[in-house]
Amino acid sequence: MLRKELDVHYAIDLLEHYPFRYTDRTKLNKIGNIKPDDSYVQLIGTLTNIYEEGSGRKKRLTATLYDDTGKIELIWFQGAPWMKKSLVSNEHYIVFGKVSFFNGIPNIAHPDIDPLKSETAKATLSPVYPLTEKLKNKGLNNRALSKIMKELLGKVSKNDFPEILPANIIQQHKLIDRYSAIKWIHFPESNEHARAAEYRLKWEELFTSQLKVGQLRVHNHAQPGWVFKTVGDHFNTFYKKHLPFELTGAQKRVLKEIRGDTATGRQMNRLVQGDVGSGKTIVAVMSMLLALDNGFQACLMAPTEILAQQHYRSITKLLTPMGITVELLTGTVKGKARKEILNGLESGATKIAVGTHALIEDTVQFENLGLAVIDEQHRFGVGQRARLWKKNTTQPHILVMTATPIPRTLAMTLYGDLDVSVIDELPPGRQEIKTFHRNEMRRAHVMEFIRQEIDKGRQAYIVYPLIEESEKIDYESLMKGYEQVRTFFPDDKYRIAMVHGRQDQDERQRNMARFVNGEAYVLVATTVIEVGVDVPNSSVMLIESAERFGLSQLHQLRGRVGRGAEQSYCILMTGSKLSEESAKRMKIMTSSSNGFVIAEQDLAMRGPGDLYGTRQSGTFKFKLADIIHDTEILEHTKLAAQKILSEDPQLMLPQHHGIKNMLLKETRGSNNWSKIS
Repeated sequence: MLRKELDVHYAIDLLEHYPFRYTDRTKLNKIGNIKPDDSYVQLIGTLTNIYEEGSGRKKRLTATLYDDTGKIELIWFQGAPWMKKSLVSNEHYIVFGKVSFFNGIPNIAHPDIDPLKSETAKATLSPVYPLTEKLKNKGLNNRALSKIMKELLGKVSKNDFPEILPANIIQQHKLIDRYSAIKWIHFPESNEHARAAEYRLKWEELFTSQLKVGQLRVHNHAQPGWVFKTVGDHFNTFYKKHLPFELTGAQKRVLKEIRGDTATGRQMNRLVQGDVGSGKTIVAVMSMLLALDNGFQACLMAPTEILAQQHYRSITKLLTPMGITVELLTGTVKGKARKEILNGLESGATKIAVGTHALIEDTVQFENLGLAVIDEQHRFGVGQRARLWKKNTTQPHILVMTATPIPRTLAMTLYGDLDVSVIDELPPGRQEIKTFHRNEMRRAHVMEFIRQEIDKGRQAYIVYPLIEESEKIDYESLMKGYEQVRTFFPDDKYRIAMVHGRQDQDERQRNMARFVNGEAYVLVATTVIEVGVDVPNSSVMLIESAERFGLSQLHQLRGRVGRGAEQSYCILMTGSKLSEESAKRMKIMTSSSNGFVIAEQDLAMRGPGDLYGTRQSGTFKFKLADIIHDTEILEHTKLAAQKILSEDPQLMLPQHHGIKNMLLKETRGSNNWSKIS
């Protein structure tokens, strides 16, 4: 049961199942002073009126506890016969529990109760553990688990918890020893003990993660890579004659970093972050041309067919004037066309391929793949990306891109093994998107505003949520919304296209194409248009039920407009009654257009798991540490890990054996992803 519910396999696993809070058992309350806003109370009194009533499953036990200020009722709905045998009338007890009121009279259901003279009645900070309902129903409640933990700690000694951190780190950062930390995290004798134990264990967790990231980084930077010696005709001709706009300073800086990486003879592993519309695609294209200049092929892999097609169209448009052919390989490319593309890649006749995960299939072989660009790489599994790396005996240079700005603390933890570049400027001519929050009462005004924009020759998106757990309800809402839109925008004049996940692919592509080509003025859609649609003529993004979206997704949707020279608008439509959190999200969106600021806020509100998931290596599942609130510890551990790895990358020195053994123990039996960015 413990193995299944808590992933506990050994005694050490159980001792590393830490409490998430403590109840203060050092304070005593008087019964007469209990107030309705009190939550947990601890009382000392005399037990009387022990009475069992009911039968079968409805049997319950009640008793009354008196002190010199009043009385309180104690109730047990489960285990009544056993409790009745263990309680003695007119004896003194110490009682702890959550207080409730019924008809103005306080009571405690299922209290912790011990004879006043017993060892368990000692005043302490009592641990509260994360438990599942299944465990509680089987009788393994918090009290039972605390008892198990206490017995287990009584059977272990300091020798069972050898120190793993070097003495100089322990001294420099004023950390307590491991054994004391394990003891005190479960049963601290004071708040100071609890804080010291938590600090030590958080430090160890974050230090371990930074060591793993650092080892990946050392490994990646030691891998041989193709040498791109030349900045040749392809790159220079494009730069001088075919650039659609002047590069920003940030784009030039990132290209310089990429050129430096690819000239070293080591494999490049670089992450390029850039807000929506910051010009990452141009950077990717020019990096591909650098590969071509040095006699290599390049590919770009996108997570969805829509996004792959968008990249294919934009890259083809940029490179066709130079006579460079780009091929698109997705799951829908079949038969003779697919065979011709595969032959071109294997022979080297095709220099650039854009595609989905179809690019990693075993039948796809490159003659000499020199650069692999991965877009929105967090949407790919580690194993999927690894298969692309193995297309060559010498691994290609890796450029991963994301339009989801990653807060610095999260980037340090998730992507510390990569070199990180940030495109933090928008191309010239881009205007800031004006964002407004409106509720349902203002719908007519919003629709009139959209009509005015369309009458100017612009186009508009109207986006509805579509979430798997409520797909049927959301689909009905979408269809109802579509009919409502048609009442505001008669189809004979305004022409409406609709795109959603239930349509077959051909229909979805046709409807999307109508909007992209300007044949439809309004696109009613679900979040399938979050990435992959670039329509410079669109100037309005209306997001229905905006309270159901996270900040990062709202920002991504907003980035579908504002791609032309005209002023663009994003309207967040919600119901009239919003939760405090939803109202906060709307306020953040209307007050900021900076993706990195929004990502920081989203991280603080939702946590890293919801935003980005965890990397499949399992490196970043923390028991205590919180990278949002423990940034200071994270900074210290990063510096300490870097210093150790710079002096002893293989952890061969005697003082580092403890660290090495711990890392080996953690990775034993798990997949080795050390060669994967």
